[in-house]
Amino acid sequence: MATTAVPTRGTHHTATAPSYQSGVWSWLATVDHKRIGILYLYTALTFFIIGGLEAVLIRAQLQGPNRELLSAEMYNQLFTMHGTTMIFLAIMPLSAAFFNFLIPLQIGARDVAFPRLNAFSYWVYLFGGIFITLPIFFQLAPNAGWFGYAPLTTREYSPGINIDFWVIGLQILGVSSLAAAFNFITTIINLRAPGMTLMRMPMFTWMSFVVQVLIVLAFPVITIALVFLLFDRFFGTNFYTIAQGADPLLWQHLFWIFGHPEVYILILPAFGLVSEVLPASSRKPLFGYPVMVYSGILIGALGFGVWAHHMFAVGMGAIADSVFAVSTLLIGIPTGVKIFNWIGTMAQGSIRFTSAALFAIGLVALFTIGGISGVMHASPPADLQQTDTYFVVAHFHYVLFGGSIMGIFAGIYHYFPKITGRLMDEPLGKIHFWLNFIAMNLTFFPMHFAGMLGMPRRIYTYDSGQGWDTFNLISSIGAYMLVVSTAIFVYNFFRSRKNGEVAGANPWDAGTLEWSIPSPPPEYNFATLPNVTSRYPLWEGNEKDMESARVNLQEGKTAEQLHIVLPYSTIKPLIVAGAMVIMFCGLITTKALIFVGAAVLVGSLYSWLLSPLEPEHH
Repeated sequence: MATTAVPTRGTHHTATAPSYQSGVWSWLATVDHKRIGILYLYTALTFFIIGGLEAVLIRAQLQGPNRELLSAEMYNQLFTMHGTTMIFLAIMPLSAAFFNFLIPLQIGARDVAFPRLNAFSYWVYLFGGIFITLPIFFQLAPNAGWFGYAPLTTREYSPGINIDFWVIGLQILGVSSLAAAFNFITTIINLRAPGMTLMRMPMFTWMSFVVQVLIVLAFPVITIALVFLLFDRFFGTNFYTIAQGADPLLWQHLFWIFGHPEVYILILPAFGLVSEVLPASSRKPLFGYPVMVYSGILIGALGFGVWAHHMFAVGMGAIADSVFAVSTLLIGIPTGVKIFNWIGTMAQGSIRFTSAALFAIGLVALFTIGGISGVMHASPPADLQQTDTYFVVAHFHYVLFGGSIMGIFAGIYHYFPKITGRLMDEPLGKIHFWLNFIAMNLTFFPMHFAGMLGMPRRIYTYDSGQGWDTFNLISSIGAYMLVVSTAIFVYNFFRSRKNGEVAGANPWDAGTLEWSIPSPPPEYNFATLPNVTSRYPLWEGNEKDMESARVNLQEGKTAEQLHIVLPYSTIKPLIVAGAMVIMFCGLITTKALIFVGAAVLVGSLYSWLLSPLEPEHH
């Protein structure tokens, strides 16, 4: 029973509910949160590989002094797209894969609050990702850095269409993020199982909840910044035209008010995944659960008060510098609390060093290094020396690779059996971890030294004799090793999907609700909705909980046999998403596309809103 394929939505259908039961159509039309999570996972891993290849080309160019592998223009396009791809197309959507797959399972729900909006958010992400990525194959990719500083991105200084792809692409991706965030906030507030109080929610769901709130508050700010830039570029306004009286710091303030909460949007899901992996690996509950919850909320709140530490070099004055220095130091406290709580969880635990546990422990170690160098940047005089050098590049890669990516790998190894019903190969997983761990430190640790010796960011070549040559060579060798480690992961992932050892429902003997149902889960998740009495129902639950878990585990019936009504599959969210992207494309190509896209958008959205949510019973 544990290895049966996940049934598709659309089992119940009438004349008004088209059936998409198998093959490609079943994926194009799915509204099942688990399948959408899998779509996010595969798509985001693809973009992760693309972003990694961009990074390898950057490192190949910087491997030694005066290399001419890439032109200055191609280098600018690659480093802009590397940052944009990794942040918006890889790490955020990899987190979204877990949001989609896990949140309903962890809170005891049958689906998300708005299944079709969920599908819409995925298709918008896919089309937006293609829109912003394709231009690099024609050497027309965005070329002003992933931060897009205005006025350098206005028509006067960036006259081509390169920046247009970036401005419009990020707007499209923002629609996807906001649609998903509203959906998950509603799901977590309204669809928790009986007894699943907020303080019984698994830590991953808690951190995801904080992230959704951050997205809702932060993304409108970058949306406004991008709308201003869009109007400057296409309609001749002067939001960023300094000669017309615009504030030269307006873009920086708007971008970093979004950009610093964005760092926590990227890292908190990984924190949540590690907080699921370590208790299961240590065979004991998470140490200091309430403090972990409050520290996550505090990180989210303080994240909006630290943005201008990215701007210590612009001359804001002593008072502003002091305020943001103090707030930056303060945010280190709730982050440090998490490190100690993870160590407390492992202390005196009976730790199984699975691949997932190794990646989780790797996050604790590497993120600590990134956090310490981050605290160094809280000091304006120190930051003034380090800003725009490779020291900062080292810092944020320890946070985003040593933090987010290590946590996501931990989550993939841990939840792969729940998603597929099979285990990933452990020996290969451990080879992947050690190669990845060594290569990551080889790549990014030398950048601290190159930065302290004055190597600036964003340069595409340099002369020898400045003390940077050896550090760049080591970094480039580390980057090539990262390619090898990622190739091992990809091989393990696809091989295990078909040939991995059959996992069973709960191979890690974990305690949370998602492990109380078969692997992969049935279309309806829970045959009987659980009644939760503790944080770890499978470890601490009463007899009634255990009986509910046994029923869900043994139930092999279809939704129809259990009289569970599920929303039917529909392709309308895909059409609405495609029409929206076509409408945006009209800004760059021909204005007629704007009207074509708008017409299809309105028509398909009208059809979507009028169609029933669930199949009709006769």
